[in-house]
Amino acid sequence: MLAPLAVATTVFAADQLTKLWVLDRLEPGLPIVVVPGLFHLTLVMNPGVAFGVFAGIPPHWRWLVMLFSVVALVLLCSLAVRILPDGGWLGRLSVSLVVGGAAGNLLDRGRLGAVVDFLDVFWRHYHWPAFNVADSAITVGVVCLAAELTLARRDGVHA
Repeated sequence: MLAPLAVATTVFAADQLTKLWVLDRLEPGLPIVVVPGLFHLTLVMNPGVAFGVFAGIPPHWRWLVMLFSVVALVLLCSLAVRILPDGGWLGRLSVSLVVGGAAGNLLDRGRLGAVVDFLDVFWRHYHWPAFNVADSAITVGVVCLAAELTLARRDGVHA
C-alpha cells in the first residue's frame, strides 16, 4: 500500500512544482518554442474540466466544476480502496497515477479557480488542447486501468 501512495504523492508533487515554475516564468498565452512546429510551453488557465470542456460556463457556476472534481476524486479513492489490496501492479499503478493527477488539478481549482495548463502540442493544422503533468498522469492511468480491467476479464478474474 506504500508504493501506490508514493506514486500518487510523486505525481502530485511533480505536477505542483512544474505549475509553480510555469506560473513564475511564463506569461499567459505567450508561447516559448521548445520544438518548432510541434511543441511549445504556453501558459493557459483552464476553468473547465478535461481539455477545456465547460470552460465557457459563467464564473458564478464554476463551483459546479469544483463539485464535479471533488466527486470524481472521491469515486477514484473508493475505486482505489477496492483495487489496491487485491489488484495487480498495473491496477495499483493506474489508480495511483489518476489519484495523484486528480488531486493536483483539484488543488489548482480550489487555489486558483482554474487549472494551470502549459504543455502545448500541435502538428500542421491539428492542435491538441494544452495540458499539464496531472493530465498526463490521469490519461496514462486511465489507459493502464482499462488494460488491467480488460486483462482481468479475459483471464476470468474480477477486478
